Amino acid sequence: MAYVRRDAGTLTRAEQRRFVTALLEVKRRGQYDEFVRMHIEYFSADGEHGLRAAHMAPSFLPWHRRFLLDLERALRRVDPSVTVPYWDWTRDRRTTSAPWTAHLLGGDGRRSDHQVMTGPFAYREGNWTIKVNVTDREFLTRDLGRPHDPVRLPTKSELERALEDPVYDVTPWDSTVTRGFRNKLEGWGTGRSNTAWRNHNRVHGWVGGDMLGGASVNDPVFWLHHAFIDLQWYRWQRRHRGAGYLPATPPRRGDRQHGRIVARHQNLPPWDVTPAELEDVGRIYRYA
Repeated sequence: MAYVRRDAGTLTRAEQRRFVTALLEVKRRGQYDEFVRMHIEYFSADGEHGLRAAHMAPSFLPWHRRFLLDLERALRRVDPSVTVPYWDWTRDRRTTSAPWTAHLLGGDGRRSDHQVMTGPFAYREGNWTIKVNVTDREFLTRDLGRPHDPVRLPTKSELERALEDPVYDVTPWDSTVTRGFRNKLEGWGTGRSNTAWRNHNRVHGWVGGDMLGGASVNDPVFWLHHAFIDLQWYRWQRRHRGAGYLPATPPRRGDRQHGRIVARHQNLPPWDVTPAELEDVGRIYRYA
């Protein structure tokens, strides 16, 4: 029977405690840091050579769907009642609302160094030392809303502009495309200002701290954010029935994206699974 992923804002105190306890246990066992390593490894950009599987490519959504499933399976081996909740950032938009509460993810970082000082993932609690990072810093950081240069969370209407696009993705299948659901949701735009970031990307920028860059998995909110992104793909699929993952076939030799993106029936590294096999997860989980 499919299990249910729920809105973090609706979790009871006991459900929050079970989720946090399972996450801390996965960290204690050393498994969590492997997820951080994997995300850093697959954090590749348009300008780099080789295959792009996780970002700036059509497989952004199935790659993170499988990534979430792997973390969720690790959590459920600790406690079978636990699922990954999602953070609806179109509704819970304050720095004091879910998930930024003392019993769930803790709050903002302090002004001096952005170190998170509250909640179960604060360094001083002794259970969340950052061991895999692009720097040598050991404590979790956040800069919610980036007060010195404000970033605002995406709105329902901005998310709707992605959901209403009936095409999954378009050539050249990268961060430059202005049509297609995938990049409108992933959120790559033009220009240098924070207004160029949309939806998924802007949320990473709004949280700030560890959520910026390849090591963003070090902040547990990564999973709640990506569960909400996954929910949008789930909703898009139901709105545009018959529209599927693109490209259906790999770009041909001579195309600058040849060998650089994953087509619908190609394996999605590092797993032995294709985007097509990840399009329907109804037998595994559903959203409340």
